[in-house]
Amino acid sequence: MHPPEIRARVRALRARGHNIRSVARSLDLPYTTVWHWCVDRPEPTQVNSAVRCFRCRPELTGPTDPTAYAYLLGLYLGDGHLVTSDRVPVLRIYCTDTWPNLIEACDAAMRAVLANRIQRIQKQGCVAVQSTGKHWPCLIPQHGPGKKHQRPIVLAAWQRDILTSHAGHFVRGLFHSDGCRVSNRVTVRGREYAYPRYMFVNESSDIMGLCQWALDLLGIAWAMNRRNSLSVARREAVAALDRHVGPKS
Repeated sequence: MHPPEIRARVRALRARGHNIRSVARSLDLPYTTVWHWCVDRPEPTQVNSAVRCFRCRPELTGPTDPTAYAYLLGLYLGDGHLVTSDRVPVLRIYCTDTWPNLIEACDAAMRAVLANRIQRIQKQGCVAVQSTGKHWPCLIPQHGPGKKHQRPIVLAAWQRDILTSHAGHFVRGLFHSDGCRVSNRVTVRGREYAYPRYMFVNESSDIMGLCQWALDLLGIAWAMNRRNSLSVARREAVAALDRHVGPKS
């Protein structure tokens, strides 16, 4: 059984004009599976966002794809912006051109959570992946005027419940936006050694605290090397984080 986020990625690629064979090859899926999802039983092209908003439908206990929601929230807290001053709210996630698969993953997560349509606006050095929807503010209550590090960022109780069960996907979103995996080089007794470590940098002490909280849930050791910079450097901790985050691509 393939997770909903894989189906969302398949349909997102098809919507941008890729043929079934190329989609199947790029995602390492059987041709017949992609054909079945896109041709035999295609997803409706438009679904009212109110129908998909689990915060406005009391019969829904949570998002249909909580892993995609946890990942998308991590991306938003790092490189996202929710505009509520327009006639219809717009969620934008800024993804660097360097990592095209990150752009695809962001697109797929938006579709899995709420979006019917996605726009990609090319900026200098990055792409703004954006979606309009009246119910984005329901799902991302951390939005507000000004920069995130200049206002409180606090999880709602229902968000904390989702992220507690899907901390790995939340951490993945955080590190895919404001984190990196680097090779750290040190010299000991005249010999140079290199070892991998993860870095997460964010000016918001609240967002940094959420990253620390999620890493603690996963049992991954971390340390603050600067006021706004977190490091995961122990060999076993890096290996554990690799299983949840992995390199950007």
